[in-house]
Amino acid sequence: MNLKIIDKPIAWHLKNLTFIIIGTLISSLGINLFIVNANLLSGGVSGIALILQYVFNIPAGYSTLAINIPLLYLSYKKMDLRFTLYTIIATISFSVMLIVTNPLQNIISIDDTLLLSLYGGILNGVGIGIAFTYYGSTGGLDIISSVLKKKNENFNIGTTTFSVNAVIVIIGAFIFGITSALYTLVSIYITSYMIDMVIKGFDRKNKLIFIITEKEKEVSEAIMQNLSRGVTFLYGEGAYTNAERKVLYCVVNLPQVPLLKQMVKDIDPNSFISILDVAEVEGKGFRKDSI
Repeated sequence: MNLKIIDKPIAWHLKNLTFIIIGTLISSLGINLFIVNANLLSGGVSGIALILQYVFNIPAGYSTLAINIPLLYLSYKKMDLRFTLYTIIATISFSVMLIVTNPLQNIISIDDTLLLSLYGGILNGVGIGIAFTYYGSTGGLDIISSVLKKKNENFNIGTTTFSVNAVIVIIGAFIFGITSALYTLVSIYITSYMIDMVIKGFDRKNKLIFIITEKEKEVSEAIMQNLSRGVTFLYGEGAYTNAERKVLYCVVNLPQVPLLKQMVKDIDPNSFISILDVAEVEGKGFRKDSI
């Protein structure tokens, strides 16, 4: 059974796109109201865009879109249609929101870099988390990481993200000094933490999933085909009904959880899903720090 998100009803897509736009608005407010006010940077492409804004006075919204154009083409060539379309929409929305909220930079008159970095990180993370939950991606590192992950399932996204952000922080240290760089690190950490929290409050990268369903074959095939994750059947027995049934056991990455839940509920609305934190997963498709 090959479930494709692109085949969902129009109302389903409209709901997702609405929340993606809301998420990018919140994220842009976090950047323009707080992070920019403190002369700090964010992670990924938006961090590079902020460097260009500070040094060359190029609005971050324009440079964010410009940097993402070749990456969106890469996504079109290498990734599936749903990922590409949602990424294009989210990237354009994020760039537009950065431009629209740019005049609001002087509304906040707080001379406390710590507060600005904290609230900037919170809003940025909440916004990205909302967009992420509804299958949106603001491009940049997400595209590069997804393409590399598709070619090599053992590719460590976390290491790549950390490396790029480290370079951004180092550049920020040269421009604004070490103090500003340290506050930028605080803001980036808060952003990452809030992204995890928004996605159903999870705070770990990998999730152990137990699924009890009457359509175990369809559900297992959907997981294997759409998430590229293995599924194991555990044999159980209902204490009340004494009926024998298969319990599906699998481990997925945090970003895959919303999609897995949607797929299972689409196949069997009466299914039972239990999601547990996993401290460490090692094996095919997983590494200690992978996401």
